[in-house]
Amino acid sequence: MAIASAASSASRAELPQPAPEPALEGHAINFFYGERHALNDVSFSIARGEIFGFLGPNGGGKTTLFKVLSTLVPCQAGTVRILGRDLRRERADIQRRMGVVFQHPSLDDKLTVAENLEHHGHLYGLRGSRLRARSAEMLARVGLSDRARDRVETLSGGLRRRTELAKALLHQPELLLLDEPSTGLDPGARREFNDYLAHLRRTDGVTIVLTTHYMEEAERCDRIAILNEGRMVAIAPPGELKERIGGDVVAVRSAGDPGTLMARIDAALAIKGTLVDGTIRIERQRGHELVRDLVEAFGDQIESVTFGKPTLEDVFVHLTGRRFFIEGTADSAGE
Repeated sequence: MAIASAASSASRAELPQPAPEPALEGHAINFFYGERHALNDVSFSIARGEIFGFLGPNGGGKTTLFKVLSTLVPCQAGTVRILGRDLRRERADIQRRMGVVFQHPSLDDKLTVAENLEHHGHLYGLRGSRLRARSAEMLARVGLSDRARDRVETLSGGLRRRTELAKALLHQPELLLLDEPSTGLDPGARREFNDYLAHLRRTDGVTIVLTTHYMEEAERCDRIAILNEGRMVAIAPPGELKERIGGDVVAVRSAGDPGTLMARIDAALAIKGTLVDGTIRIERQRGHELVRDLVEAFGDQIESVTFGKPTLEDVFVHLTGRRFFIEGTADSAGE
């Protein structure tokens, strides 16, 4: 009997275990502003403990998606599940288990850092010694213990961002949503803030989901989803997306009409390029050899030619046929 029981236990142990439920998943999310289709059949799945980024230009749909996921606006069409809960039916429970850092500051400048945390804690039922302990812990975690009694209006942009993060983490959320978290920060403060997010994931296992238009911020994510005009055009680790281009990216500026030069390059070298905002863009292995051939054949027609390894901006151009930043796109408030 004991042998049979042991064998049965071993057999159960060998059975495949179900995959853990995603921290956040959306299926066929659609959103309209009047007749404008701001989100068009957006679907994704984000694993627990992942740092995930939604990357896109202004007007791409990032802010609208953030508003839906952070429960600021209802999901008009499609389904969203956050931490195993349905967004439509279990919104209040989701809000208790999630922390949010908005693009625009949500701090009261006239209150001290500690007072901002205190009032935020009251919203989550934190009181007395428990609230004081959590506030002290969070301020220590973000390096603001010595600024607890300072008014927020005296803080630099980087310190304000850290205060926002301490506030969002006060109630120990399982999921942290951040909308353009590096906006307004200088490069040093941006790196410091992103270092802390990585530390937070390592030490607490918090799932971190952010929107960004900064390429270097997207590079630090485990995976990114690229949004363009309300559609998701790719989802993968940053390195994998760049590898899909293959080879180097050669950019040629013509001294005359770029369309004419592109046609001549195709006729002479059997190489097809893409015209993006007046620049001829060619994806090719051993780009330095192509640069040599182009200069030898069309030197008098070329204003400049460069080559380099693919960047995430190159990935965006490859997928959409347009540059990441375009003059006149809608600002984030209207995405």
